[in-house]
Amino acid sequence: MDEQNPLIPAGFDIAWSVVAVAVIALTIVALISLARSAQRLTSLQALIWVLVVLFVPVLGSISWMAVGRRTASLVISDQS
Repeated sequence: MDEQNPLIPAGFDIAWSVVAVAVIALTIVALISLARSAQRLTSLQALIWVLVVLFVPVLGSISWMAVGRRTASLVISDQS
């Protein structure tokens, strides 16, 4: 008989938990970065980015980090 301790999670449980924590952390970092850059964006742009980050967590967060922050920087430099 292969008896397994029910108090010790299986390997895939640990892996999925790590993935879930990573996705949540990435989303939080993206939202904090977005909040800091919100003054450089219009209200509509900020709202759209927040919705993208929340409803498409991994892709939205990575998109904000790669494209959105640069766009926010360009908006402020164009206004100067």
